[in-house]
Amino acid sequence: MSTLENIEVNITVELGAATMPVHHLLRMGRGAVIELDTSENDPMRVYANNTLVAHGEVDIEGGNLRVRVTDKIFKRD
Repeated sequence: MSTLENIEVNITVELGAATMPVHHLLRMGRGAVIELDTSENDPMRVYANNTLVAHGEVDIEGGNLRVRVTDKIFKRD
């Protein structure tokens, strides 16, 4: 078990994505809104080392924000 404790995994949670030219980004000011390609009802994507591993949803409990995994993605080769 101690061997597994030394393995590093980068976890990324993606709420949505947007593509825009850099000059638009540079002109944005405080409070600007970026429209994402998802709605508030769409599941978030959870990546481990840049590989999609699960979908999830935002959950708030006791003032803490967390991601609840709703479905795991199994990649078969």
